[in-house]
Amino acid sequence: MFDEITCKNIVCWTALISAYVDNQNPRKALQLFRQMQMDNVEPDNVTLTVVLSACADIGALEMGEWIHAYIRSKEGLYIDLSLNNALINMYAKCGNIVAARRLFDSMKKKDVTTWTSMIVGHALHGQAEEALKLFAEMGGINKRHGDCGSSLIVPNDVTFIGVLMACSHAGIVDEGKQHFKSMNEDYGLKPRESHFGCMVDLFCRAGLLKEAYNFILEMPVQPNAVVWRTLLGACSLKGNIELAAEVQGRLLELDPGHAGDYVAMSNIYAAKGMWDKKIDVRDHIKQRRFPGCSLIEVGTEINEFVAANIEDHPLRSEIYTVLKHLLINMKSFGYFPELSSTAEY
Repeated sequence: MFDEITCKNIVCWTALISAYVDNQNPRKALQLFRQMQMDNVEPDNVTLTVVLSACADIGALEMGEWIHAYIRSKEGLYIDLSLNNALINMYAKCGNIVAARRLFDSMKKKDVTTWTSMIVGHALHGQAEEALKLFAEMGGINKRHGDCGSSLIVPNDVTFIGVLMACSHAGIVDEGKQHFKSMNEDYGLKPRESHFGCMVDLFCRAGLLKEAYNFILEMPVQPNAVVWRTLLGACSLKGNIELAAEVQGRLLELDPGHAGDYVAMSNIYAAKGMWDKKIDVRDHIKQRRFPGCSLIEVGTEINEFVAANIEDHPLRSEIYTVLKHLLINMKSFGYFPELSSTAEY
């Protein structure tokens, strides 16, 4: 239908770009945005907000920076709170947390999305102290305004994901448990799977594997495979074979064909020198794992790389040369790969 429209205005372009973003196809959304520019259709604040979301989804920092420069230079462009929030979210998710915080601090008007984007951004970058300070500052604003409803900035469920992530990175278990409890008691927010997952991650990072296991068993909702895999990964790091075997049993009930669970279990056995057990687990793998995929931004282009598919890439010779030099440099600094079994390689 879009292609059949002879004279496409900004509403048509924005609607289609937004549809691609909503359907998890940000690369296509950015391609459409470039095509729109070549057709001399100027974006408005809504279009730019949507495109910044696409940039955030795939880490297209250069494109996001270009959009920010365009916003600052374009006279008459309406810069609303949503657009500023999209810029903060883009910078935070694309790795430039300094730019995100600079923009956050310069904003006179902020809503819960503004605060949440910055809190989650700090948490994603492992800056737990900054994230928790910001959350406390957000609560301080509410205390100063008292019961003035229009001035209150009440945290939402996404805010608490950032807070719990920060507690997990900082290893502050008691504070994390208090925030988790506060969600429902103080704000009436019902924890979702993401919050339960954050709590399991919190316990696992602190080495409290048994407490993580008990927490999962007491969850009011059916624990999904991601939660169990978080615990399985922690068992692998800590070498807890007994608990790992129990967790793998749970995963077999939920997702019996997932090859990664068998690989994790075999690595646990290998680390303990239990080679017969390792081989037995490996023999149960019936499904190949999905190949890994990486995205990298070069200029305004997003390039995709899929594991085991490099031979088809037009720049494979140059890629191999760069990888060779990287490996040489890494080894010069004392890095050598850790192999669980030489027979495996």
